[in-house]
Amino acid sequence: MRGFCRDCLSDLRGSDARCPSCYSPRLVRHKELDSLTLAHVDCDAFYAAIEKRDDPTLADKPVIVGGGERGVVTTACYVARTFGVRSAMPMFEAKRLCPHATIIRPDFDKYRRASREVRTLMLELTPQVEALSIDEAFIDLSGTERVHRMSAAKVLARFAKTIEQKVGITVSIGLSCNKFLAKIASDLDKPRGFAVLGGEAASFLAPKPVTLIFGVGKATQARLARDGFRLIADLQRVEENEMMRRYGVEGQRLAQLARGIDSRIVNPARARKSISAETTFERDLSSFRPLERQLWSLTEEVSDRLKDSRVSGSTVTLKLKTADFRILTRARSLESPTQLADKIFAAGRHLLAREIDGTRYRLIGIGVSVLADATAADPLDLIDRSGERRAAAERAMDRVRGRFGPQSMIKGLALDDTSKR
Repeated sequence: MRGFCRDCLSDLRGSDARCPSCYSPRLVRHKELDSLTLAHVDCDAFYAAIEKRDDPTLADKPVIVGGGERGVVTTACYVARTFGVRSAMPMFEAKRLCPHATIIRPDFDKYRRASREVRTLMLELTPQVEALSIDEAFIDLSGTERVHRMSAAKVLARFAKTIEQKVGITVSIGLSCNKFLAKIASDLDKPRGFAVLGGEAASFLAPKPVTLIFGVGKATQARLARDGFRLIADLQRVEENEMMRRYGVEGQRLAQLARGIDSRIVNPARARKSISAETTFERDLSSFRPLERQLWSLTEEVSDRLKDSRVSGSTVTLKLKTADFRILTRARSLESPTQLADKIFAAGRHLLAREIDGTRYRLIGIGVSVLADATAADPLDLIDRSGERRAAAERAMDRVRGRFGPQSMIKGLALDDTSKR
């Protein structure tokens, strides 16, 4: 069986438990190791890893990145996870499980900078990179063996070491023949993992619950269970045509994925549907001014992400969660796509004003959708030139922040908010 050392890339001989060259135990073996080229790369506990990188005293301590008492856990490091802390868990529950954890407020600007560093290193390997989120991506290295003078597997192992050296975090890699299996593989050996799934995929999947298949949520799981499908093996025993007869196109998808078949390709141009940000308050808010200040901070974050992603959007959506956990969404279409915080905020503020009726809110969010290329953003208005001046002022502020840091210039609304903390 083919194998190599993940640290020095030396080929293995026989069944060595350690690398014969560097004595590392970090070995990888698989009979298809030299032929598989599609990988899922996932940064390990990304936000927490960045915080530990920047503060080495936290290295062996439980770290939770998240909001206040009423917020949720954004990321928990692997030490914190041993106490039962998980992403999206309410912060009060996380603190109960791990009272000695270090709690850190998220710094999304810092995380986005690290994400761009990782993405740049990926693109040095191949242009076939499809970002899924700030901390994970698919990468297809087919056809690059001659360029790199080594197999895709070794290129990925070398890439993981480069990330550790240059970015200061670790990644886990899943290598396979398609997206579905690669994403599953990347979860098998976390953190700092490297796992391979090939021809054995169907037998590997068989004993797993149907919820391992992406898109199978609680409702679909319940429906499948009523029909006798609880394990992926149950799906494998039914012909694809019968699955289609029962469930239509979704049945065909389930039948194929249950057998490890996935025809989706890595698409570097895969479009994001929306960009948004939200926050949960320490205490419920019902008055316009405090909600407006929170809205402005979130709008700046969304605007920065639009600019970083080189996209613009023409529909603004406001999200509010009431004190009794009802979710309200309100949307407004703009005349043209925008990246500008000023325009996004104006639309969001208009939507917010209509919802101020004494209702207490525990969360607010703002998002932009119907995304387009940045070149379509903010065309000149030949009649109202004031918008052009505001756009120029905002972009000047962006340049100052890019040079001196995000806090070097703060708009009056945000300054008013920080003065009251």
